[in-house]
Amino acid sequence: MNLLKIARVPPVVVSPQESVKAAVNKMCEVGVGAVAVVKDGDLVGIFTERDLMTRVVKPGLSTLDTPVAEVMTRKPRIAPFEMEAGEAFEFMTEKNFRHLPITDRNGKLAGMLSVRHLMRAIVENLAHELESLNAYVSVDGAGGD
Repeated sequence: MNLLKIARVPPVVVSPQESVKAAVNKMCEVGVGAVAVVKDGDLVGIFTERDLMTRVVKPGLSTLDTPVAEVMTRKPRIAPFEMEAGEAFEFMTEKNFRHLPITDRNGKLAGMLSVRHLMRAIVENLAHELESLNAYVSVDGAGGD
């Protein structure tokens, strides 16, 4: 299962200089829990709901005056597009990640994978497998039992 078919493509991005408030507004408008932080076309970080809570709200920083660069997760782990869904799910749960940037064949940011979208895709895939297995088992062809 291609991760780019599951992920948000293209990802929602902000620049490192943008305020936390601007990033949060963008996250709310689009309905995502994380944005990629991009400078000159390169991924330099990720800003998540968790970053907002632990690095902005808890210490009492201003969302208007704090640039995303000061509170983002730097050098985030990324998933190459060819990574399998099961492998990505295992990696994300092991590392306790809810979002994972995905790169294309050239190593450029191509999408943002959320654990929610990944779980939905895995469940849909399992449901299809179960339907197929059920159909196979329930068919009583020549010879019977």
